Amino acid sequence: MPGGLVALLDDVAVIAKAAAASIDDVSIAAGRAGSKAAGVVIDDAAVTPKYVTGITPARELPIIWGITKGSLRNKLLILLPGALVLSWVFPAAIVFLLMMGGAYLSYEGAEKILEKLGGEHHGETLDDPIEDPAKFEKERVSGAIRTDLILSAEIMAISLNEIAEVSDQFWVRAAALAAVGIGITFVVYGAVALIVKMDDIGLHLAKKESALARKTGTGLVHAMPRVLTLLSAIGTVAMLWVGGGIILHSLEQLGVHGPADLAHGVQHAVEEATGALSGVLGWLSYAASSALLGLVLGAVLVMLIHKVFGLGGSHDDG
Repeated sequence: MPGGLVALLDDVAVIAKAAAASIDDVSIAAGRAGSKAAGVVIDDAAVTPKYVTGITPARELPIIWGITKGSLRNKLLILLPGALVLSWVFPAAIVFLLMMGGAYLSYEGAEKILEKLGGEHHGETLDDPIEDPAKFEKERVSGAIRTDLILSAEIMAISLNEIAEVSDQFWVRAAALAAVGIGITFVVYGAVALIVKMDDIGLHLAKKESALARKTGTGLVHAMPRVLTLLSAIGTVAMLWVGGGIILHSLEQLGVHGPADLAHGVQHAVEEATGALSGVLGWLSYAASSALLGLVLGAVLVMLIHKVFGLGGSHDDG
């Protein structure tokens, strides 16, 4: 009996050790994937604030929470099982889905820029009278969740690629992808919530007795409208550079190296000419090339969708 108990304890110890090793695999895979997806996370954080710019302050956090829940559904209920199934059944399909996402982001970013330059408005905007605030808010949240789906798809695709190099176990991949999805969602939308509520923090500080606190609070209150407007613009540009970047990378994976080689050529030329700032300026030049491709592709799609096929009628038409 004692011998049997010792053997049982040995078995339990082996199982516990294996489980601990698997948990380590999950944490390593999640950490590696999260670091690789950091660039897309920054883009996601830049894109999102534009959806609450100009909204009544009392509705900002509810909107962000609505987008956060939609983002979790995107990642955990759609993208996670989809990524795992595609990686198992038809891995080649992932690149085409990413290209569709890149084209959508390019279209949306180009449409916003063309509208700012005097083109027709498609759908209700903050510059127009809002007849049904609840409906408008719902449409804004839906638009943000659609954009999040594209950005999250890239995050999950990048993450899956990194996780596959760490472990080939199905459950390790699933757990690591879930960990990355949940962690990134709360980091991004927590940061967005903090950004959009900085003016309220400023108002709170402005009522303090300390002169420094009042000065800081007043500065935040005056600065935040400009910061949110800037973030909205950055978000539009981010759509273009992420969309264009997805297209460049996907074409490269499909064996069409010309566009990506040209963008990398510009990047390397800038890096060689700029010395100490080569890293930053080289990245900016590649991002600019990606954004230019996104803008051209997006403008073509806007023309095809609105002018040729007559879809998404202009706001002026009702």
